[in-house]
Amino acid sequence: MFPILAPILALAFGSAAPVRPHAVVRPVDAADVRWTTGFWADRFEVCRTSTIPQMAKLMWGTDRSQFLHNFRVASGAVAGTHRGPAWNDGDFYKWLEAAAAVYAVAPDPALDARMDEAIAVIAAAQRPDGYLHTPVLIRNRNGDAAAKPFDDRLAFEMYNFGHLFTAAVVHHRATGKRSLLAVAVKAADFLLAAFETPTPTLARNSVCPAHYFGTLDLYRTTRDPRHLTLARKFLDLRDLFDGGTDDNQDRVLFRKQTEAVGHAVRANYLYAGAADLFLETGDETLLAPLGPIWESVAHRKMAVTGACGALYDGASPDGSKEQKQIARTHQAYGRDYQLPNSTAHNETCAAIGNLLWNDRMLQATGYAKHADVVERVLFNALLAGVSLDGTRFFYTNTLRQLDAMPAPLRWSRQREEWISCYCCPPNVARTVAQVHALAYGQSDRGLWVHQYGGNRLDAALPGGRIKLTQTTDYPWDGTITLALDAVPVGEFSLFLRVPGWSSGATLAVNGEPAAAAEAGRYAEVRRTWRAGDRVTLKLPMAVRLLEAHPLAEELRNQVAVQRGPVVYCVESCDLPAAVRVQSVAIPRTAAFRPRYDAKLLGGVAVLEGAAEATAAPAWGKELYRELAPTVAKAFDLRLIPHYAWGNRGKSEMTVWTPLGR
Repeated sequence: MFPILAPILALAFGSAAPVRPHAVVRPVDAADVRWTTGFWADRFEVCRTSTIPQMAKLMWGTDRSQFLHNFRVASGAVAGTHRGPAWNDGDFYKWLEAAAAVYAVAPDPALDARMDEAIAVIAAAQRPDGYLHTPVLIRNRNGDAAAKPFDDRLAFEMYNFGHLFTAAVVHHRATGKRSLLAVAVKAADFLLAAFETPTPTLARNSVCPAHYFGTLDLYRTTRDPRHLTLARKFLDLRDLFDGGTDDNQDRVLFRKQTEAVGHAVRANYLYAGAADLFLETGDETLLAPLGPIWESVAHRKMAVTGACGALYDGASPDGSKEQKQIARTHQAYGRDYQLPNSTAHNETCAAIGNLLWNDRMLQATGYAKHADVVERVLFNALLAGVSLDGTRFFYTNTLRQLDAMPAPLRWSRQREEWISCYCCPPNVARTVAQVHALAYGQSDRGLWVHQYGGNRLDAALPGGRIKLTQTTDYPWDGTITLALDAVPVGEFSLFLRVPGWSSGATLAVNGEPAAAAEAGRYAEVRRTWRAGDRVTLKLPMAVRLLEAHPLAEELRNQVAVQRGPVVYCVESCDLPAAVRVQSVAIPRTAAFRPRYDAKLLGGVAVLEGAAEATAAPAWGKELYRELAPTVAKAFDLRLIPHYAWGNRGKSEMTVWTPLGR
C-alpha cells in the first residue's frame, strides 16, 4: 500500500503541484508517488491497518479522555463538560488527516463513513460565525458567558485551527467532498474578522503555531488571497507583543532571532511556518533569521537521531546578566551543546516539527543538508516514537534507558497505548502516512530525488510526463536504481541527493559513469533522456563511529554508531546475562559487520562485532571515590536500529556508549 496525498507539503487543487513562486525546488504532486515495496511501504501498511483503527477506537470513546465526544457536547447533542487538554480538538483533526491519507490509497467505505460521521459532529459544533474551539463552546453552552475566544493564550485555539485547515485540505483531496473544507473556510472567515484589527492580546495567541502553515495549506487549496493575507498577518502579529519569554520565542522579535530557544515544538512550528510563508511571498526578512537559527540547531542543539528539545525544564536566556529576563522553559532547547542522554526530553512532536521545517528550507534553498536532516528524523527520531506494531507510543525519547535512572521523570520510559498528552500519536500517524510526499521535487531544470525507497513516480515536468520506477533495499542497502519508463521531450536534469554520511558514492547511466557524486550535495545528470534509460546510484554504507563536539559534556569519551541513515543502539536483550548496558564499551578499532535479519524486529540490518564489558566494584552511596581498577573482557556485541528498541519487553538501552581501548 502507498499514500497519495501531501498535506504536510500543502498541496492545492488540481493534479499539478502548486506553484510556490519563491521555491527553488517545488514538491511534485504526491498523488504521483506510490510506495511499492520495502521499508516505507511496510511502515505505511502498519499505519493503515493498525495505528489508524486503534486510534479511532480510543478517540471515539470516553474512557480515558474525550475527543469526538467534546464536539458532541459542544453541539448540544449531549450534555456534559469538556474533558482532556485544550488541544484535543487539534489532535482529533490530525487523526482525520491521517485517516484521509490512508483512505486515498485504499478506499474503504467503513473508513469513509467514519470520517463523514466525525465531520458532521464537528460541523454541528461550529458556531454560526465560524468559531470552533470546544473548551469555550462547552463553557458557553453550560452558561458561562465569561468564556470568550482568545482569552487564554495557553488554550491552543490557533493550534487547533491550524490542524483543522490542514485536515480539511487532505480530506477534500482524498474524497472530493467539501464537508470539512466548508468548516475550515467558515473558520477562516471568523479569523479574518477576529484579526482584522491586530492587538497585543491577539498577538500572544501563537502557542504551537500550526495555524501558520495550516492557513497556507488552506490558501493553496482555495487560492483565496485573503487566506494568504491572513497567514502574513499571523507572522507579523508577533512584532506587536512586548514582554514575552523564550519559552514561546517571543522575548526577541522573530526577525532578530539568531538561535533556537524555548519549547522545541513551538519553536520548530514557528520556523516551519516562517519558511512556508517565504515560499509564497519571497519576504527575505522571514528567511534571514532561519539561517543562523538552523545552524544553532543542526550544529549545537540537535540529537544524533534528529530529535530536538533536550530539556524537560530549563531557564532562558541561560546565564544572562539581565536576570529579570530569565524565565522557565519546558520541553525545550537548552544552551549550546546541552545534550543529555538519560534525562533527554526529545518530544516526538518536536522531531516532526524539525522535519516540517527542514522540508520547507529544502524547498526554499535546494540545499541537500536540509534533506539530510529530514532523512535523519525519518529513520530515527520519528520511528522511535512508535512501536513496530503501530499501537504504542513515546511522548519523550531518551537516548539512554537504565533500570536505575538518575532522576524521576514525568513521562513513561516505555511506549504506551495511551498518553495523557496525546499530541504525538496522531502526529506520527499523519507523518508516516505521507512520507512519500517528501521523496521527490521539481524545478524548471528537472526532477529532484530527495528520499529513497521502492516506489513508482508518474509526474508532470515542463516537457511532459516522467514515469520511473525506483528499486532499492534502502536503508539496509545503498544501491538505488531508477528505471525511466517514459520521459519528457528535450533535455532535462535528474538531481540525486548524495547524503552527507556517504563517502565514495558513484553514479552511472546505463552502466556508464555519469556525474560526480559528492557527499552532501545533489548530483546533477543533464541530458536528453530516453525511455529505458537506467540510473544507478551506489551509496557506500560504511559503519561509522561518531563522536560529539567536546563541549557536549554529557557525550564526552563516548561514541554513537551509524550505518547509512540509521543510528544504532545497544539494547540489553542482545547482551550476555552478566553484562549490563552501562558496562559496555566500544573499542576505537571496532569493526562492525552488517547482517540483515528478516526475522528480527520486522526485518532489520543488525551490526555485529567485538566489544568490551568492563567490570568494576559496585557503587554505594558515595558520590566520588578513588579510581577503581577495571577489567575489560571482550564479547560479541549485536547492535540494532535505535528506532526498533523497546519492542521486546522491558529493557535497557543506550545510543551513546563509552569508548574502549
